[in-house]
Amino acid sequence: MLEDVIRSEGAVGDERSGRVRAKLLGELLVADGVVTAEQLAEGLARQQTASGLIGQTLVGLGHLSEGALLTVLERQLGVERVRCDGAAIDQQTLERVPAALALRYRVLPVRYVEGASIAEAMADGMAGGATAGVLTVAMSDPLDVRRLDELWLLLGVRVRGALAGEQEIVQAIRRHYGVGAGTVERLLERQGATGGDAETASVRCDEAAGAGDEASIVTFVNQLLAQAVEDRATDVHIEPSEEQLRVRFRIDGVLYDAQVPLSMKPLQPAIASRIKIMAGLNVAERRLPQDGRIRARLGGRDYDLRVSILPTPHGESLVIRVLAGYLRYSLEELGLSESGLVLVAEVITKPHGILFVTGPTGSGKTTTLYACLQRIDRRRHKVITLEDPIEYQLDDVTQVQVHPSIGLGFAEGLRAMLRHDPDIMMVGEVRDLETAEIAIRLALTGHMVLSTLHTNSALGAVARLLDMGIEPYLVASSVVALVAQRLVRLVCPVCRVAAEAPGVAVGRGCEACRMTGYRGRTAIYEVAVVDATMRELIARRTSLAELERAAVSRGMRTLREDGWGKVREGLTTPEEVLRVTQADASDET
Repeated sequence: MLEDVIRSEGAVGDERSGRVRAKLLGELLVADGVVTAEQLAEGLARQQTASGLIGQTLVGLGHLSEGALLTVLERQLGVERVRCDGAAIDQQTLERVPAALALRYRVLPVRYVEGASIAEAMADGMAGGATAGVLTVAMSDPLDVRRLDELWLLLGVRVRGALAGEQEIVQAIRRHYGVGAGTVERLLERQGATGGDAETASVRCDEAAGAGDEASIVTFVNQLLAQAVEDRATDVHIEPSEEQLRVRFRIDGVLYDAQVPLSMKPLQPAIASRIKIMAGLNVAERRLPQDGRIRARLGGRDYDLRVSILPTPHGESLVIRVLAGYLRYSLEELGLSESGLVLVAEVITKPHGILFVTGPTGSGKTTTLYACLQRIDRRRHKVITLEDPIEYQLDDVTQVQVHPSIGLGFAEGLRAMLRHDPDIMMVGEVRDLETAEIAIRLALTGHMVLSTLHTNSALGAVARLLDMGIEPYLVASSVVALVAQRLVRLVCPVCRVAAEAPGVAVGRGCEACRMTGYRGRTAIYEVAVVDATMRELIARRTSLAELERAAVSRGMRTLREDGWGKVREGLTTPEEVLRVTQADASDET
């Protein structure tokens, strides 16, 4: 590493200039005021009991940033410092170093200059002989002559090292070459050498483990899934077209193109076959939709991956839903306002009735139901859930997965649950009249039921139930509360700044938030409690608009009003609130 070079040259001085005496790195850091003498002493003491160089040790202790370390090394070594994050590198320069080589040597090509003279090459300490030009690569140790010489031999061009942080280089390699670029290169080379094609690669995925191509496909798929988890993606979309295979990640509710190699189109059948094998699906079937499930360990955590496959004219399109069993929230962490939290916490302690959580797909309804279950005393109550699918495992809860293909739907499951002496039941979704009737009957016979409906607003659940065919008096007497919710993106905490409007914050865009200005999500809610007045209005088949006016007059905050509250708190932006509530704008008065 660079510090080894500094240490070996400390007594001699700078051999290239002969004028600047090289100090030990620790002395330089203290002299520059980057660290204190006490922090250096702590680092040296830690070094005696743990492996690593002093600069790395100080960074690990939090006394020094990698950027500050690189600044000192840049001056000490007299080499060029380059910054890889956000650097624009032309495609021809990138193509001079294959992805596999860049990953192996941890270097990123940043510049190629034609016609540099031998004298210029030697003056700059370049490796190699009198070739046409010079390639500058970012590396963590630009004085590693052995590595420079190996690159010259492999690339056939003189190579000059420039200083950059190692993690910065690795992230830039991934950004410019794409996830798994080295694996894709090797697989395509092997495929071409054996005269294989995409169909052959797909067939090989079905062969016994240990075959070279199969292992490469396994590696690439694992790399893709690991990157999705690292990027906090909730869904992975693998979409074939005539010319390319597109991969997109859904992050914070929005789809983004994933950084994958453009050359991976020939591997499309092999990738689909590998995912089918992981999900236990029929590899030979390519004409019908298929659904499966994968249990995978990624980044040290266990994940449940739900696979959906659809046939298209250009191949099979895949969507992988990423569910993390550890990702559970308490009611306090969901984003409920103080008043909303009090209302929901009070409702779920009632001995009987139905609580409906409403919203479109992907709005976090199930997460809210799980948070309610987390709040309930599950040791004193028998809690049973009926789900499709079971997203998170809960202690002290009996969880049942529906299987409509074998006759176990929500209605059948509810009937069976009633014979299991439950106190509280969670039903994943009320989809039809039969399920709604059974849920209402359970609520009227002394059970608490938690469930979801797909409606645009909280009171819209009433209209939906009436539309299913439930009598108004049954809705009025069974439903105790209605909750609607949407997910809004949070302003990125890294690049957050105050906006022109007072009390409003925005994100400028940075690497942490993918230049979007947002990172993470929270929920906005409207909570309507069905009291005696509301029950009377429902029983009279009062219109939805009238019901909502009555609920607002009784203290209900609409989704948009709750969103404005989070804007004033600096959590999100007006644009984000409008984006998720636009469809409900006509409901506001």
